[in-house]
Amino acid sequence: MVVHVLDCATLEPGRDPLSDFDTIEAELAAYADRLGRDEADPARTGLAPLMERPRVVVLNKVDVPEAADLAELVETDLKARGLPVFTVSAVSHAGLSQLSFALAELVQQARAQAPAVAEPARPIIRPAAVGRRAAQATATVAVIQHPAEGTVYQVRGDKPERWVRQTDFSNDEAVGYLADRLAAGGVEDELAKAGAHAGDTVLIGDVEGGVIFTWEPSMTTGAELLGARGTDARLEDRHRRTNAERRERYHERMDAKEAARQQLRDEAAEGLWTDAAEWEDA
Repeated sequence: MVVHVLDCATLEPGRDPLSDFDTIEAELAAYADRLGRDEADPARTGLAPLMERPRVVVLNKVDVPEAADLAELVETDLKARGLPVFTVSAVSHAGLSQLSFALAELVQQARAQAPAVAEPARPIIRPAAVGRRAAQATATVAVIQHPAEGTVYQVRGDKPERWVRQTDFSNDEAVGYLADRLAAGGVEDELAKAGAHAGDTVLIGDVEGGVIFTWEPSMTTGAELLGARGTDARLEDRHRRTNAERRERYHERMDAKEAARQQLRDEAAEGLWTDAAEWEDA
């Protein structure tokens, strides 16, 4: 319901409880027009439209003599409009008990007349047991030819690609946690099904921007976990050379070969050794 609490002790010129009531009703009507159709649907909300709800008028501050006189003047006009009217004083508590009982009765009547609203079905959440893997694999594995790495096992999937993006590869613990997540998510199983072995090159994500690493399957049996106390084989330094490092090693090998050839040419020029065919002719 809508309860209008009107100030009967106002001293502003041109204001009285009747004009205040009409102003508030006009504002409510304008607001009701802006409400969406769903908000005004009794079948969905269980409430009557705003402008069709019962009205109650409460004339307040009748503890002030002038306000009590004004309330007596406007009470007749308000009742003539079919409105229940109550005179109260929030300061002296006059009339508050009668107002409370009347509002309770009106609310009970309004609820009894309101249309029934079907309660939405409560969602049922059935979490999987701890440690149980999802029925469907979280990733797919395909064997592709990488432009720089050659044959690689490419892992695609929303979860594995998101996991590697979230991993700080400068943090050993984060790398170990990533390995656990990949194993628990079934990625290692898919790699094994695709034929991958320890030491193979694995790419997670797209060819451009993906993460490339050398696959070392997780150790799950006790004998494989034996090692020095406080160590974790997954965190051992397995530095993978970058393309720049590979190019540098290649140039070093080529430079070494060229230096060896130049040394042979210098020795031949100095006569330190000759062709065996020349000895045969001699």
